[in-house]
Amino acid sequence: MDSRLYTFVMVAKIGNYTKAAESLNLTQPAVYKQIQYLEQYYNTLFFKKEGKKLVLTDEGELFLQYAKQIINLHENLKEKLNHKDINYKKYKIGATMTIGDYILPKVIYDYMERHKNINIILRVNNTNIILKKLLEREISLALIEGPFDKTKYKYRKFKDDKLVLVAPTKGPLSKKESMTLEELLEQKLILREKVSGTRKIIEGALISKGYSDDVLNHHIEISSINGIKTLVKEGLGYTILSKESVKAEIMEESMKIIPIENISIVREFNFVYAYDESMEFIEDFIKFSLERVI
Repeated sequence: MDSRLYTFVMVAKIGNYTKAAESLNLTQPAVYKQIQYLEQYYNTLFFKKEGKKLVLTDEGELFLQYAKQIINLHENLKEKLNHKDINYKKYKIGATMTIGDYILPKVIYDYMERHKNINIILRVNNTNIILKKLLEREISLALIEGPFDKTKYKYRKFKDDKLVLVAPTKGPLSKKESMTLEELLEQKLILREKVSGTRKIIEGALISKGYSDDVLNHHIEISSINGIKTLVKEGLGYTILSKESVKAEIMEESMKIIPIENISIVREFNFVYAYDESMEFIEDFIKFSLERVI
């Protein structure tokens, strides 16, 4: 494995030769020489100076993507070669927050109970980060809520998911039995951040009804689903979340669903992947998961 790839990734991350050298326990000239070698070998520039910081060129961005893929593939190979049990296998799956927090953990547990030689590690984050991890081969399979560029990936539909308006069951906010869109947008809403799949679907539904794409900008944004639910239960606002993520609260009657008139917000959950050495696992895990769709 060419150590210069690790050096390149560290310089790209830190944006400074001296600080990257400190992190790598190398001298600054040694780090510079390694980057210079890579640029000469590929006959292109990977970095340019902007003020005191090094930033990637377009070619550098492309090289970083492939460098991370190579490093991750190397680490996976090293782990497989070093593991004493040749039948033991470990896979990393990524998921967006609704799926990763409320649907996938039980599926993974059941799958590992059936396949004792397989260990699955779950990474949960927003859509952009999970897809980036997939491109860099840091994960073998992703489960994504909402829209993504379907021209860049292989994918298969998992299930449909309904987004619902949720209110506390006590206090002034609990009085409404239904709302129009106009009434909804006048309320205090507590929503996921803009890069989340949930937020993009809500914005898309509103745009389809003639609203501008910035109509939700003045509402509260929180990245944690549990954080949002806590504030709603305390009567501090309404939210729109996946029905899957509020099942427990609805059953315990700490939150309730309020129908929104003349609109239904439905999205897809999709398996997203690339063809690689893990295809046998990917296909088997997808089949196993689809058998458990409810």
